[in-house]
Order: sequence, then C-alpha cells, then structure tokens
Amino acid sequence: MGSWPLRRWAVAVAVALLAAIVIGVPTGVVPSPFYTRMTPVLWWNYPVWIVSSVLEGLLVSTYVRVGPRPAVAQAPEERPVTARALGAGLLSAFAVGCPICNKLVVLAIGVSGALSLWAPLQPVLALGSVGLLLYALVRRLRTAEKCPVPA
Repeated sequence: MGSWPLRRWAVAVAVALLAAIVIGVPTGVVPSPFYTRMTPVLWWNYPVWIVSSVLEGLLVSTYVRVGPRPAVAQAPEERPVTARALGAGLLSAFAVGCPICNKLVVLAIGVSGALSLWAPLQPVLALGSVGLLLYALVRRLRTAEKCPVPA
C-alpha cells in the first residue's frame, strides 16, 4: 500500500467517507434529522462503524487501475466477485443498527426478541463483518499484482 498512487488513496478516502455516511446515517450512529434511533448507540458501535468504513474504502481502492491503459484492447475478462465485501458492509450496518428499528428483525421475532435475541448477537455480527472485510482486503492485496483489474 505504500506504493499506491495518489489516485488510489483519493478513491480510498472518498469511498470510506461514503461508506461512513451510508452505514452511519440510516443506523443512527450519526445523528440526523432523517432518522431517530430508538435505542442508545453503544460504545462499540463507533469503532466498528469507523473500521468498517475504512476497510471498505481500502478494499474498493484496490480495484483502481495503476499505470497507463494498455494500447491494445483485450477481451473482457470476468469481473472479480465482490459479494463477500458487499455482504460484510451490509453486515456492518446490521451490527451497529438499532435492534428494534430493523423492521425485518421486529417482523420475524418481535420487539422483545429483537432486544433479547438480536441485540446480543450484534457484537458477533460486528466481529464477523470486520473479519470478512479484513480477509477480503488482505486477499486482494496479496493477489493484486497477479490479478490486475482488466482495462
């Protein structure tokens, strides 16, 4: 990462800020007039929110091409599968979100179930999401030279 050009770092920062907004505002971690959280934000929600946003930014920036475009057009190759990273980002939102504000959880197990079953699961979801993002980033960094982004 130390040899990344400025363009790649700019994408990392932009995506990290976008991820912070996309995760933070709908979950109520970032106070806004659009959403009122029904349960207080817990202390661990902030580090998970920040780490997830940073890892999302770094991961997306690994797909920014470095160097000039090839002179000869190559046949389109299959795009890399990023479902793991997208799933991990969604998992981050579920992890830091208000347990009783999640309509799917309340519909499935009710408000009392959301507080007694879902809320204790959220730290596990948080660890899982950060772990998946970290795994995807490390794997992408290790294979970035061998599997460059197609032009």
